[in-house]
Amino acid sequence: MNITVIDTCGNVSCRPDTTWEREDKDFFVPDEIGGFSYTPVLFAKMSRAGKCIGAKFADRYYEAIGYGVLLYAEGHSAAAFFDRTSVLPAAVYSKITLENPENAFSFSLGGRIVYETAVGEGARKRVEDALAAVSKVVSQRIGDLVAIELAAPAHLISREDGTAKIAASYCSNPLFDFKIIF
Repeated sequence: MNITVIDTCGNVSCRPDTTWEREDKDFFVPDEIGGFSYTPVLFAKMSRAGKCIGAKFADRYYEAIGYGVLLYAEGHSAAAFFDRTSVLPAAVYSKITLENPENAFSFSLGGRIVYETAVGEGARKRVEDALAAVSKVVSQRIGDLVAIELAAPAHLISREDGTAKIAASYCSNPLFDFKIIF
């Protein structure tokens, strides 16, 4: 299972499946990590395998979407490869939810919202354009996740801040809720 990421500049990268956090367990941070940056993501779960998918056919290759967060270890050369740093909930939603501009994603740290966005117009097209772009670089298989960064990475928490709870919701439903423990 691949987690293919397209960043805000259009660059494509992959994260190993060991980075996938989908169980809501508290995260005990390894000693060599001093802090984390985060970026919110919209992701699609592939329902068909494909390579070089055309944008106008991309809607045939996914059925479900979700929102989550990618964590990057600050000051570390392998920032995107630490276990449990792709917080992408296993519970996904129909792609139809992207058509309702009232649906919103919210991400909070310690009860304070640090990122919030409404679905907005063009969200479905954005997913389909991303599927077309990443499939030119990486073959997509059934069950793979394609994550689209919604904002550039920003500082989230450092070792000096201590333990904090992160949580998120989409369509007013909780997605995840757990502690990052230094």
